[in-house]
Amino acid sequence: MSTLAWFACVSLAVWLWLLLGQGFFWRTDQRLPRPGRRHARGEPADWPAVVVVVPARDEAGVLPLSLPSLLAQDYPGRAEVILVDDGSADGTGGLAAGLAARHGGLPLTVASPGEPGPGWTGKLWALRHGMALARARGPEFLLLTDADIAHEPDSLRRLVAAALDDDRDLVSQMARLRVASPWERLVVPAFVYFFAQLYPFRWINAARPRATAAAGGCVLLRTETAVAAGVPDAIRTAVIDDVALARAVRAAGGRIWLGLAERVDSVRPYPGLGELWRMVARSAYAQLRYHPPLLLGTVAGLLLVYAVPPAALAAGLVSGDAAAAWAGGAAWAMMAGTYLPMLRYYRVSPWTAPLLPFTALLYLAMTVDSAVRHYRGRGGAWKGRVYSGSRAANGGEFASRHGE
Repeated sequence: MSTLAWFACVSLAVWLWLLLGQGFFWRTDQRLPRPGRRHARGEPADWPAVVVVVPARDEAGVLPLSLPSLLAQDYPGRAEVILVDDGSADGTGGLAAGLAARHGGLPLTVASPGEPGPGWTGKLWALRHGMALARARGPEFLLLTDADIAHEPDSLRRLVAAALDDDRDLVSQMARLRVASPWERLVVPAFVYFFAQLYPFRWINAARPRATAAAGGCVLLRTETAVAAGVPDAIRTAVIDDVALARAVRAAGGRIWLGLAERVDSVRPYPGLGELWRMVARSAYAQLRYHPPLLLGTVAGLLLVYAVPPAALAAGLVSGDAAAAWAGGAAWAMMAGTYLPMLRYYRVSPWTAPLLPFTALLYLAMTVDSAVRHYRGRGGAWKGRVYSGSRAANGGEFASRHGE
């Protein structure tokens, strides 16, 4: 066989392994129980108290779409919302107070923690302040949710019911991201697909877990577990905080569940490629712990797994190399097939599935750009702050999704 055919066969073998041996990452069936499903332990007689903590920095553009949904939660127990205004320059805190006065619902407290302390990232500094205020209220659970996340009225109730029913210390949902623009439809489903490939949800949720992760936009956390895990102090340097949080909870003996959301949505727009590029490039190199050899390995791996199949098919057809064309075509078909469930989840046309190699190359370029930004001293730049250096390596995700 030709060299190209050998590469195509190796890529096909990798896809066979990904299909069957990577926790069925491509399936999208890890969801919270649907409303009306009978819980094993039944409805609790007394619903536990919950405090919702929302870190926010310059979020005036999305708060009118997200905050009222939190205030309108139909929760049978005691619940309230604390929004921590992290040094916003756009009137975020005042807007939040005005929305609460206009919409009513759950009680809202607006607090400000001041500038982050030494060694703290902005979001975790805000969470630290909000969680301290929340713990003074004595809640059994904390809901940590980003300022751009909108919740259906029964969201909190379903999260708490799932945590109680399965005795979980952390229940996290990956909010359904916006897919309105052409670039969002191309990039966003692939983002979640790549994340699930790195951290298969079934492995995270298994009785004997083989992976650990969370989605920072929506995390229900048992208060006593947060104290036992020492969070957020234990992860204060993490730019990519959600996986770091999950690892701290797991290390403290906590049980974790992560799934895709059906009734929790991000309202943050990423209308152009530039916004999406900055979102990913901000922290992609942190996933590789700032190690150049890991960057080189990632580049080689992405090229082998995603670029070789279509290249081998095209070159094989042109040159008459049947083995290269067959192996490349089979690998490309398998790749597209595993992507279809995620496209269905995002209600994106299945005809975009063959474009996954192109999207993967975009992510490859974003990752390389993330490394370049790091070495230029602009790694982790977000909303006027820069977080660079090894301190961001406590995270563990392909890229940060929201916030700081």
